[in-house]
Amino acid sequence: MAVAAAVICGCHKNDFEPETAREDAPRYVALEDVAKIFAGLPIGVEQMTEVHDAASQSAGNGYDEEYLMKDLFEAPGTGVGDAPTKAKEYSKPLRDLLLEAFSTKADAGEGTQWLDSLMVSDVQIYWPFSDSWNGASLPVITFDPGDLATSNVGYALRADGGFDKVLVDEQMARERPVWVMNRNSDAEFKSLEMRRREDPSWGNGGGDIIVRPDTKAQTDIKTLILRSFTANRQYDSWFAGAAEFFVKVGSVESFKASTEAELRLYNPTITDFMIVVRRKQMGQEIPFNAVLVSEWTKSLTNCALMLIEDDGGSRTTWKANAMVKVNSKSYGIELELPLNSRDDVVWRGSLTRSYIEKYSGEPGHFGDIDMVLELI
Repeated sequence: MAVAAAVICGCHKNDFEPETAREDAPRYVALEDVAKIFAGLPIGVEQMTEVHDAASQSAGNGYDEEYLMKDLFEAPGTGVGDAPTKAKEYSKPLRDLLLEAFSTKADAGEGTQWLDSLMVSDVQIYWPFSDSWNGASLPVITFDPGDLATSNVGYALRADGGFDKVLVDEQMARERPVWVMNRNSDAEFKSLEMRRREDPSWGNGGGDIIVRPDTKAQTDIKTLILRSFTANRQYDSWFAGAAEFFVKVGSVESFKASTEAELRLYNPTITDFMIVVRRKQMGQEIPFNAVLVSEWTKSLTNCALMLIEDDGGSRTTWKANAMVKVNSKSYGIELELPLNSRDDVVWRGSLTRSYIEKYSGEPGHFGDIDMVLELI
C-alpha cells in the first residue's frame, strides 16, 4: 500500500477528525502497515506514557495490556472497559502524530481513508510486560505475523527520530518495551472484574464467601464456588497476547421439583464468563472466588463443565446433560453450552456432586487448567 511505504511527519493537521470516521470505512488494515506507520512517528516519553496508561487500565479492568485504536482516536489513554470520560489530557497524543503524518501526503484523500479504516478496525497496541517499563525507554514496534511465530522483524525507535531493524522475540519483550500491533479478541466480552463491579454478588477475588445461603431457612441449598484458576499452557503465539479462557457451567439452579410435571417447569442455567490470563501469569494460581452455581440443592446430582481458550470462528454448541432427581429417579436435562469452531477445548465433561464434595477446596486438574472448586 503506497501510504505505508513511507511516513512523512508534517506540522499541519488535515480535515480528518476522529468523529468523522465513516461507518462504511473498510475495517481491515494490514498489521505490518500499521507497525511501519507507527515506527515513523516522532514518539517520545509522552506518547509512551499514553500507551502505558491505557495498557495499565485495561489490565486493571481484567483484560490484556492493550490499547484499542478506537480509544486512541476517541479517548486517548483509556483502557478496555473504561468510559470515554476517563480520557486523559496529553499535549501531543498519538492521534495528533498520526494526523500530522498524513497531512503532508500528496494524496490526502488516501491517507484519510486509511485512518478511517484504522479507527474502525480491530487493531490494537499490545504491550506485554508493560508494568516493567522504566518510564524513559522508547519502544520496539512490531506486529503479529501469525502462524504461531516466535519471532518477527521489529523497529527499534531511537531518540533522534529514526529506527533500527531488529529481530523481536518474547525474551526481548521481557527486557525492553515492545509494542505489538495485533488484533483485539476480548474487548467485546465482559471480564470477571467488570462483572464484579456491576454486580456485588460476584464478590472480590480471593476474599470471603460471596453468596451465603440462608441456612436457617433452607439447609439443603449450597453454592458452588470457583476459588482459584491456574493456567499451565499458552495456546497462542506471544504476539497474539494473553489467553482468553471461558468457564462455562450448565446446571439447573434452585431445583426442588417433586413430580415429573414440576420437572418440566425448570430450565437449565448457563454460567459463562471470561478469564484473561496474561503471559506473566502462566503457572500462577489466580484467586477468583466466583459463583458457578448459586443454589445447588440436594436434587441436583451433577453439572456440565466446559473450559475453552477462545480462538473465534463460527458459532456452535456442545450438547450436554445436567442430572436431577425426582422421587429417587434420575433425569437428564439437556444443555447447550456455546463455543466457536476454532476454540481450543481444554476440558469438558460432567462434574458430580460426590466428586465436588470429595475434593472441595482442593486443586482439580482439568486438562491444562487447575481449578479449586468448593461446595459451601
